[in-house]
Amino acid sequence: MTTAVNDSRAGRRCHNALNSLHATLYFSPDLTGELGALGVRHPRAVNFAVRAAAMGPVGAGAVAAAFYNYKYELVARHVPSVWSAASPEDVLAARARAADATLRRLLGERTVASAGMAEAARLALRATEACGRSARPLYSAHADLPVPEEPHLAFFHAATLLREHRGDGHLAALMSAELDGLEAVVTHTATGKGMAPKWVFASRGWSREEWDAAAGRLRGRGLLDAEGELTEQGVALRARIEAETDRLDRAPYEHLGAEGVERLTELGAAFAKAALAAGAFPADLIGKR
Repeated sequence: MTTAVNDSRAGRRCHNALNSLHATLYFSPDLTGELGALGVRHPRAVNFAVRAAAMGPVGAGAVAAAFYNYKYELVARHVPSVWSAASPEDVLAARARAADATLRRLLGERTVASAGMAEAARLALRATEACGRSARPLYSAHADLPVPEEPHLAFFHAATLLREHRGDGHLAALMSAELDGLEAVVTHTATGKGMAPKWVFASRGWSREEWDAAAGRLRGRGLLDAEGELTEQGVALRARIEAETDRLDRAPYEHLGAEGVERLTELGAAFAKAALAAGAFPADLIGKR
């Protein structure tokens, strides 16, 4: 029997722990190696293929809509042409191999085979039982994929489902706040928790001029000050966005219950901490500059 999740941010903390480990894949040499062997070598093509493959051989429009904060022209340079190099099925198989290698490399064989990993997989999969498909294209596509037998890959699969479920809901909150894709990135970076601009330019396709134009629009709305910092109104808007995202994402964590959420957060945070210590992310990834 589960107990109620009384802290509305408990689900967010649990998601953050799981997502931190999930995101290691996108910076993993194991992933670039596996996709490179298929003929997909450009970093952006790798990213689009790996996240979109569950939706099938979709075009640039579907990917740009589902990903939200990538410049359409960047997406169109790689999609749908990437599917000529590797089918979605081949990409999904390569992603599974890369996830296996990445988790073993960052966490070690003992952790991968541990009772804690098996417990984390059970808890995370239980949480996904309450996820909803409506208006959640990336989650729904991934929910059609089979659950791997190995506990560490089952955990990674469940973390992916929970990531995309929250992410799809987050896009609805951003749209409600009337932030376009780049404005959403600029305000997130201004919180100090988002990607540094250099990484946005490299990975999302936007230019410094487009960034500055978005910042100008945000200043016009009173959300940014002249130095690019969030105003009081901007801080309040970002808080409302996160609160609305929490609301739209509450079902899996209410289903899991307070004790389960607390335990899954504990396990996920320990895995993420170990991955971070193993050098999973670039040192300059997060920041305002």
